[in-house]
Amino acid sequence: MTTLRRAILVVLDGVGAGENPDAQAYGDKGASSLEHCAQAIGGLELPHLGSLGLGNITPILGTPASTEVMGAYGRMASRAAGKDSTAGHWEMTGVVLSKPLPTYPHGFPAEVVAAFEDAIGRKVIGNKVASGTEIIKELGTEHTRTGFPILYTSADSVFQVAAHQDIIPLADLYHMCEIARAMLTGEHAVGRVIARPFIGTEGAFTRTEHRRDFSLAPTGTTLLDLLKEAGKEVIGLGKIEDLFAGRGLTQRKHTETNQEGMAATLRWLERDFTGLLFVNLVEFDMLWGHRRDSQGYAQALRDVDAWFPQVQQRMRTDDAIFFSADHGVDPTYRGTDHTRECVPLLAYGQPIRAGIDLGTRGTFADLGQTLAQAFEVGPLAAGTSFANSLGLK
Repeated sequence: MTTLRRAILVVLDGVGAGENPDAQAYGDKGASSLEHCAQAIGGLELPHLGSLGLGNITPILGTPASTEVMGAYGRMASRAAGKDSTAGHWEMTGVVLSKPLPTYPHGFPAEVVAAFEDAIGRKVIGNKVASGTEIIKELGTEHTRTGFPILYTSADSVFQVAAHQDIIPLADLYHMCEIARAMLTGEHAVGRVIARPFIGTEGAFTRTEHRRDFSLAPTGTTLLDLLKEAGKEVIGLGKIEDLFAGRGLTQRKHTETNQEGMAATLRWLERDFTGLLFVNLVEFDMLWGHRRDSQGYAQALRDVDAWFPQVQQRMRTDDAIFFSADHGVDPTYRGTDHTRECVPLLAYGQPIRAGIDLGTRGTFADLGQTLAQAFEVGPLAAGTSFANSLGLK
């Protein structure tokens, strides 16, 4: 058995590996993000991820199953209620939601909107599901004319408030979101309230880097909590900080794009630390899946595949990397919502036994439990460890 010093957990946000056992209950029967994306574009070659066994866990035209897999491979089924990023990430770290976080495909109820308007002393406009860039294009001019903040949501459990920085100063926008966070409890306890400031003029509105998330804290003890309490580093890149309300992290870097997240990962691998580097690569979900853009989705996968050899060059003898996802967003499926899917599970590194088929795990929490055992913390409340199968203690 081998000791693990550093673990890199890369979440390919929205990359599913075939329908979850309960997909039909979510209206997602037959969804299969990787398989259908590859079919839609006539083939998708991912040689480096394929060498880890990606093609062994789900059919991918252009990335066939390998007979000489360098790592361990399998899938994980979701046991948590809901198919959003918050539920997926929490389950992966040991907290399995029994009730889905609320989503609002038709906008927020009138009583929620009225209470928010009363609390902030302003009317709002919008109140619908929308892309962040499209909603400011559509309503930015009305907002600048009236001073009414733009309220919108998405397929995730989010309450988003957009405002022009010259119309509603950042401090005021953040205060409005703090009010919303305090209000949204019980049946309306959304995963995140998000401040979405923008600048510019009609026809040229652009979002700024001053986004701020006001998140719901996990409802139980996570892998991140246990690692931090044990004195390990827990570094969150991408939207990890947002999804865990900052809890359990020792360091964090909010990256907006896959390229930023991958570059930040390489920089961290040059440093000396003991613990978990937890990375979210968001573009599969944010940019391509919801827009049902198979070409963009495929290119994002190629980018990750091309990046992986750079990771390998920086990995040390006691490092292991794990690739997974939080839900699916089949870019060929009907509608624009997430899809209820199993997610990939790939593990690689000198401590990891090669060629191990981990099968389909019953919950994402198996990964968290495995890392808890490998780092000698825990155990977590949910999940079954496969550390021994990997050759980890």
